[in-house]
Amino acid sequence: MEIKKAGLAGTLESSDAQVSIEPSKAGIRLTVQSSVMNQYGKQIKSTVLQTLENLGVENAKVTVVDKGALDCTIKARVECAVFRSGEASEKNIPWGGAVK
Repeated sequence: MEIKKAGLAGTLESSDAQVSIEPSKAGIRLTVQSSVMNQYGKQIKSTVLQTLENLGVENAKVTVVDKGALDCTIKARVECAVFRSGEASEKNIPWGGAVK
């Protein structure tokens, strides 16, 4: 999926994550800030990168500000930000768990 414009999903509340994504031509550039970076930083990065790969995103600048979110929340935030940035309409979003 091509990133066409900036997209944002999530909040800065406890147990959530805010994910922003922007177009880029230099592959995936990932920045993560987390209150639990020392304990779970590798897992957060892995979850974000795997989700982007599953969605077919090859070029994007991604920033994650994590406040202790679970993997499923991070995945959902990344998916939402990607769909918002790709100009997807409701009819071509894979509702119901179709995303890997």
